[in-house]
Amino acid sequence: MCGIIGIVGTNPVAHRLVEALKRLEYRGYDSAGIATLGPDGLDRRRAEGKLVNLERFVGENPLPGTIGIGHTRWATHGVPTVRNAHPHATQRLAVVHNGIIENFRELRAELERDGYRFESDTDSEVVAVHATRAMDRGAAPREAVHTTLRRLEGAFSLAFIFAGEENLLIGARRGSPLAVGEGRGEMFLGSDAIALSPFTDAIRYLEDGDWVVLDRDGATILDAEGRAVERVLTRSVGKPFYVDKGNYRHFMQKEIYEQPEVVGHTLGAYVDMTSGRSRLPGEVALDFGAVRRMALSACGTGYYAALTGRYFFERYARIACDLDVASEFRYRESPLDGVDLALFVSQSGETADTLASLRYAKAAGLKTAAIVNVPESTIAREADAALPTLAGPEIGVASTKAFTCQLTALAALSVRAGVERGRISGAEEAELTRALSEAPRMIAEAFKLESQIEAIAREMTTHRHALFLGRGSSFPLALEGALKLKEISYIHAEGYAAGELKHGPIALIDETMPVIVIAPYDGVFEKTVSNMQEVAARGGRIILVTDEKGAKAAPVAAAATLVLPDMPEILTPIVYAVPLQMLAYHTAVHMGTDVDQPRNLAKSVTVE
Repeated sequence: MCGIIGIVGTNPVAHRLVEALKRLEYRGYDSAGIATLGPDGLDRRRAEGKLVNLERFVGENPLPGTIGIGHTRWATHGVPTVRNAHPHATQRLAVVHNGIIENFRELRAELERDGYRFESDTDSEVVAVHATRAMDRGAAPREAVHTTLRRLEGAFSLAFIFAGEENLLIGARRGSPLAVGEGRGEMFLGSDAIALSPFTDAIRYLEDGDWVVLDRDGATILDAEGRAVERVLTRSVGKPFYVDKGNYRHFMQKEIYEQPEVVGHTLGAYVDMTSGRSRLPGEVALDFGAVRRMALSACGTGYYAALTGRYFFERYARIACDLDVASEFRYRESPLDGVDLALFVSQSGETADTLASLRYAKAAGLKTAAIVNVPESTIAREADAALPTLAGPEIGVASTKAFTCQLTALAALSVRAGVERGRISGAEEAELTRALSEAPRMIAEAFKLESQIEAIAREMTTHRHALFLGRGSSFPLALEGALKLKEISYIHAEGYAAGELKHGPIALIDETMPVIVIAPYDGVFEKTVSNMQEVAARGGRIILVTDEKGAKAAPVAAAATLVLPDMPEILTPIVYAVPLQMLAYHTAVHMGTDVDQPRNLAKSVTVE
């Protein structure tokens, strides 16, 4: 996850910007930079690699100025070079950006037609140039930012400083987190409380769609329409290396809300957003052109991600996939003849059964790959190819953001495999990668259902059992939704392929049984809603998770319907996971359970 810091101070800020960025290193990054406004105007320092490189460069080339912004970057658009590092700047302003600007190509083409030129390959630079054009046309900085925000599509957070404005810092968030810190005669902006804790414990968290105008005397927070709003002042405990919950009640809730950002960063490792092409991350070497059959294995939530991955690989790459729970994979001594690649999924990279299965596959002479969230883990080290999920630290035992990042990596890998195997054309690849780039925004849209989900969750607490149904790639989500509910609320829940309803589970249906039906309007929608009708005929309480088309086409009235935006099919597993996570979370909160550390469970299972 990229990191943002901004300071409007009374003393030189360059050193403090770098020190604050160090506190954000846990989020991961591949380049860093700062910009300040000094006596000679805007200036910046940027460096590839670790912050020590930036710190050395700033030491050798000091930056004056009492106002500035800083950034640690995970590359999403363009390779991690100095020219693509943040801050991006024009003669009028400098900006740092987290997230993805989905419509950057259209904006860039428009700005180029107006004679503006670009120095980088990033989507972020269009923000700087667009605001610059507005100022060239006579807009004041505040108006220029508001004009620009209205044109941007995607999930992002931003911070701006302006030439000639030594007492003005503007920030904005849509999907990605941003917090305002209050000091004595100075103000701060940061990705989270950890970055701000050396300076202040007085924090206001911006809500989605907010933007903020800061000077040394305070902050004016505005909503998306430009109306002044108030946000609650909180006191943050920002100890060194302390992962803070911020203004969230639990780590799980915070991690649910981090998903637009971390999914965007994971996408950046697997998709070149500038060219619209899929890619393998870093130095990973995998030849999907030679893969005809894969074996996939994982445990728990990772297993459901792998099950979704099987749908992805078989559909988009036409690679046959075997799938096993890792605790069964090695003990049933499956013959691995004809398997060209064994792929393992693990958040921690230390799960004992998954590690043992990896070693079993290696002993059989297979090429191995692992999708992991911890690059230093045993599984990452021992696999032939380590494929990262850039979810950052996940504190809640019940996996949320790691799961959606696993799905994101699997979806993007399946596109890459399809290209290498000649199953996906260049035009189809561009269409699929463009669809994937919409994931952060779509997840942010799902958050708007929270009040409705909380009401459903309150009613769920009156039941002791629940059934989840789905078809196609929604079947693994039914399994994962059931797992989340029973993990943290202790309500018994089962997930089934909807077509299996009549093969036993239908016996459970009566008016006391909530049935969560996951049914985007796709090729199997009609089949799924026929199962809904069977549930309705037996008095079951249906909670339908669908899109606008599905809500209109559903033949029976549901007790509750959660309507997500219409979206490309490759996105539905990633986005539809979010309301299921929120349903489990709010049910557990109302039940009064220990959400972050549910009984009998551990984050990483390192014994069999």
